[in-house]
Amino acid sequence: MRKQSAIAACLALVAAGFTATASQAVKLPENDYPTAARADYVFACMQTNGQNRIVLDKCACSIDAIASLLPYAEYEAAETIMSVRQKGGESVVMFNSFAPFLEKVNNLKRAQVEAELRCF
Repeated sequence: MRKQSAIAACLALVAAGFTATASQAVKLPENDYPTAARADYVFACMQTNGQNRIVLDKCACSIDAIASLLPYAEYEAAETIMSVRQKGGESVVMFNSFAPFLEKVNNLKRAQVEAELRCF
């Protein structure tokens, strides 16, 4: 009977250990970028800088550096603003002059410059 209690206690400890490890493995930083966003950035970066293994590593380093400097929500907002700006015309004037939008884009540009200094 004592042996069964000891085995049950050991199994409970092992199960608790697995549960703690699993919960730690799933928890991601708040500003972790989705894989698709990272891949889009790396793809565009490689289109601009060359398509070889060295550039792949530098572009991956660059998005990692940006992710460490800028939460994903801010990155996504700035990317959206810049995308809308490309359409041009009278309907996008606000995206070129509204101070909060300018600040978001400037924050992304600063993060990109920092990433370029670190990685290229």
